[in-house]
Amino acid sequence: MQRRMAKRKRYKLKRNAKICLFLLCIGMLLIISSAFYISLSSPVDKNDDTEIEVSIESGMSTVGIANLLKEKGLIKSSKFFLVYNKLNNCKSLKASNYDLSKSMSLEDISDVMCTGDYSKNSINVTFREGLRLTDYADIVEDKTFISSDDFINTANDRTYLKELINKYWFLTDDILNDNIYYPLEGYLYPDTYNFRSKDVTAREIIETMLDVEDKALSKYKPYLTNGSHTVHEYLTLASMAELEGTNSENRKLIVGVFENRLANNINLGSDVTAYYGAGKSMKDALTSKELNAVNSYNTRNRNMLGLPVGPICNPGLESIDASINYTKSDYFYFVADKEKNIYFTKTENEHNALINRLKKEGKWLW
Repeated sequence: MQRRMAKRKRYKLKRNAKICLFLLCIGMLLIISSAFYISLSSPVDKNDDTEIEVSIESGMSTVGIANLLKEKGLIKSSKFFLVYNKLNNCKSLKASNYDLSKSMSLEDISDVMCTGDYSKNSINVTFREGLRLTDYADIVEDKTFISSDDFINTANDRTYLKELINKYWFLTDDILNDNIYYPLEGYLYPDTYNFRSKDVTAREIIETMLDVEDKALSKYKPYLTNGSHTVHEYLTLASMAELEGTNSENRKLIVGVFENRLANNINLGSDVTAYYGAGKSMKDALTSKELNAVNSYNTRNRNMLGLPVGPICNPGLESIDASINYTKSDYFYFVADKEKNIYFTKTENEHNALINRLKKEGKWLW
């Protein structure tokens, strides 16, 4: 009995010793891991505030960015940078030009690249879907030292445009048509951008927006380059759908209507093209003369067949998708009421009857 008790006692002591050893090992691992974490996340040189420019291009991989930061001497380990971002739920690093320094911790560098907010002098500029290039020019003037006229002149410079055509696959000689008001209309991707300061140049803004446009369009490249339309025509359809529709579903139906009318040699009859052709805001009323004016944009003129000469605004991704993945139907007409509800009909008689009904119900837009 005493032997058995002694044996049990020795067993407990051994078991407790193993547990203590295990806990000690865990504790040591935690201490080593913490030290490792602190070491790799601390600044490379906390006393060196020298600004180092880091240019991150759109589409650059996270691995490529980590390697670039290591090459610049801004972080201690590219692999740890990747792990840190994953653990801290940083889904993407923003493309931009950054002024970083070796005195910044890994956390600081990661934060500014995840948010795009990297300088006290940096500015955020938001370009919304459905706005014209002239609207964008006004926004640029408000946010930077670039005047609206200078931005437009840069965007219209034919020598510069030819440089851009050579640089971006989706820009073609279509934009050089003399009848186009603003060649880059429809190609400047709507989004919020961060620029280093108000001293940003018009070219920097334009090419930053085209870089993002490139990324957005690239997944559609097989359709855009081998579809029934040119890239320019797809973006023209997208710009019309952007202004005529209110959501993805009705924009796809609207493009389907346009496709039906194009296939049957019927003019598109789109009010938004008449507004653009007249150079007037959608908030203003058009005269009968403006509605029927002859220009390269106005599809309300019954003698104008086919698409406008180019886009009439800068469409978002939803509208670009609608121009490619449109909904096929038997509809040839659509109309919106003053509450922005959109109705689709198959015949002109149905279309006219619908308009009369909307007028009687007090829902007619005009």
